[in-house]
Amino acid sequence: GVLPGGSTNVFARTLGMPNDPVAAVQLLAAGIAARDIEPIGLGKVNGRYFCFHTGVGYDAAVVKEVERRASMKRWLGHPLFIYAAARTWAVNYDRKQPHFTVACGAAAPVDDGFFTIVLNTNPYTYLGNRPLDLSPAATFDRGLVAITFRTMKVGAILGGLGGALRGGGVKASKTLDLQTDLRSLTISHETPFPYQLDGDYLGETKRLEFTHVPDAVRLVRPQLTP
Repeated sequence: GVLPGGSTNVFARTLGMPNDPVAAVQLLAAGIAARDIEPIGLGKVNGRYFCFHTGVGYDAAVVKEVERRASMKRWLGHPLFIYAAARTWAVNYDRKQPHFTVACGAAAPVDDGFFTIVLNTNPYTYLGNRPLDLSPAATFDRGLVAITFRTMKVGAILGGLGGALRGGGVKASKTLDLQTDLRSLTISHETPFPYQLDGDYLGETKRLEFTHVPDAVRLVRPQLTP
């Protein structure tokens, strides 16, 4: 089973676990007793599994900025992420030149990616109690979802995220590429780009190879009562 142990606890909450550790332990114990155990799919990139998402490009650069101030994360929480996102956008990320190419099976490659989020589950994160829903197609029993922003213009990004803030997911457009139910995809470039897995910054690379692994692990998933 999974218990909440961080500041946002995305994966635990996606599984339906409460954010309160005591309540989560009680629910987990009830699930074990009732044998509410189910297989779930995971994502895999360059040999490493991820539970809920991988961020590539700008998203990862923001995580890097947050980790530089890790001691402040516990106290500042979401305001620190907002600060890191603004600072990265303003001074720490090239907003003029695309950073990588995204190739998803038979779909035409996206060769002007500025940042990509590869989802195994939805939501992408939580803003307090509010989920940031990027794609309802990202579930434990379906393939991966790749969302690629093709510009760093503020209006285009906020417009693309509008559906996520309303809870309906992002929509494909000229500046946003959306691919769902992916069994594999590749992100590459001739120069290194940053990436993060499940909120942990892992550095830079020139190539990421993703696969979806169905029924990768069996977890206790308590049946929640209305």
